[in-house]
Amino acid sequence: MLKLETLRKKLRFRPSPPQVMLFGFLFIILAGAQLLSRPISIAEGTSIPYIDALFMSVSATCVTGLTVLSTGIHFSIFGQVVLILLAQIGGLGFMTMATLFALLFRKRISFRERLVLQESLNYSSTEGIVRMIRKVLLYALVIELAGAVLLSGYFMLEMPVGQALYFGVFHSISFFNNAGFDLFAQFPDRDGSLIHYVEDPFINIVCMLLIFFGGIGFIVISELITYPKHRKFSLHSKVVLSVTSLLIVFGAVVFIALELSNPDTLQQLSGGGKLLGALFQSVTARSAGLSTIDPGMLREVTQFFLVILMFIGAGPGSTGGGIRVTTFAILIGAMIAMVRGRDDVILFRYRIAKRQIHQAIMFTMIAFFIICTGTMMLSITETGDFLTILFEATSAYCTVGMSAGLTSHISDAGKIILMTLMFVGRLGPVTLAFALNTHSRKELYRFPEGKITIG
Repeated sequence: MLKLETLRKKLRFRPSPPQVMLFGFLFIILAGAQLLSRPISIAEGTSIPYIDALFMSVSATCVTGLTVLSTGIHFSIFGQVVLILLAQIGGLGFMTMATLFALLFRKRISFRERLVLQESLNYSSTEGIVRMIRKVLLYALVIELAGAVLLSGYFMLEMPVGQALYFGVFHSISFFNNAGFDLFAQFPDRDGSLIHYVEDPFINIVCMLLIFFGGIGFIVISELITYPKHRKFSLHSKVVLSVTSLLIVFGAVVFIALELSNPDTLQQLSGGGKLLGALFQSVTARSAGLSTIDPGMLREVTQFFLVILMFIGAGPGSTGGGIRVTTFAILIGAMIAMVRGRDDVILFRYRIAKRQIHQAIMFTMIAFFIICTGTMMLSITETGDFLTILFEATSAYCTVGMSAGLTSHISDAGKIILMTLMFVGRLGPVTLAFALNTHSRKELYRFPEGKITIG
């Protein structure tokens, strides 16, 4: 009897929070691919191979925006709605959406479910997690609704009312979730993405605000809303807001310096257009993947600079990717501390724990290793210059979605590589490692400390 009970316990599979996230994302991706490959999702006169439907499902669920098919041309209205719903689920997190239905039906959220929510939002503890989820859903709804109203009203000036409303809702969800999908390619006189609006201040400002709020994370949004009442920010919010702002300004200045004399990009624009173009590319390069200037027309040095911005990414717990701005801030702080001969890393008069410094270094090295591996594999399967391949691999892993032109004609093997990069980048390599590691155990002893020469 005892042996039978022991066997039952071994056979009973209770997934850990990382495993729930892993299997949940896989289920959503496969379900999305099945829907996108059905005739109801495909535009008349076109056909979609299953691997392309799977690629689009991965890109939408991982809120990346890399596409092998045109969203506005190859998909019907139903297919487009499926894509934007996948982006919404992927941006907010499938557990957040599941919690929404649980709250609507007044279902109790178990402690195990709270652990998964904590993992998906990068929240510090399970305390107050359900209250935070309510805020996340409310903030997302309000911001997306505001964006939809503004964009729809503007689009009514150039298209029928019904189409303008649909375009406004679709693009507001896409931009806030940093998904990078757009429908403008269905207009024969326009290029894809937002290139047609490169000098339009209204579209640029609204889209940049949606991308900005989607990229700073819901914890920061919550503190921004409550700031007039409490008059203070946490260290996390201070770091995210300050580093994000500095990167936007610095990125725009560098972009202008590098592209000002390029006849294919900034040179042909007016003074205001140059500023808008540089600011938009600086904002979108770290998370959104949209562009008002064709990335393929940029100089190689500018493309490499955008690779660096993509690698840094957005804020933790946001809809963006990359190593995160907080990781970047800790690395810069550690470098400054070492140069000054200090033992502690100080940010805003707070000492950063050694464990977090080690985590920042680990996350950066893992991301660097994965991107290098992906770039090497794409160099084998694809024909193209090295920088373009590096650009695409970084964009996929950091879930940015900017393309220098490689993804549109990539091979099936290359699609599998990019899908893997997008999935690992959205889920997080550490979460994936914990999900696959089913036999973790605590070490009962430590080895003696050794010293090696560095530098």
